[in-house]
Amino acid sequence: MPEFVTVATAEEIPPGTGRTVEVQGVWIALFNVDGSFYAVDNTCPHAGGPLGEGHLDGHVVECPRHGWRFNVQTGERPENPTITVDCCPVRIEGNQVQVALPENFS
Repeated sequence: MPEFVTVATAEEIPPGTGRTVEVQGVWIALFNVDGSFYAVDNTCPHAGGPLGEGHLDGHVVECPRHGWRFNVQTGERPENPTITVDCCPVRIEGNQVQVALPENFS
């Protein structure tokens, strides 16, 4: 079972925003979409851009470096679903946002 780590409070990440958080030494992009939280690998596979600093539009984040987009629910690139970023489990305990690294996280 993955180990969940508290990375923020729900209030620290308002709906429609994201941020970069550290989970067990790995940088993760965490997003709030209308009160639901999603976490993906922070590193864009195109050129290593920080997805946590990207613009969130609905469930899609756009990398700030070159505009590659990823669905934060699935990790898929809408323009080419074979290109993905890893997703991480997220849970809310009280007002604490907790993220875990999946066993197969690369």
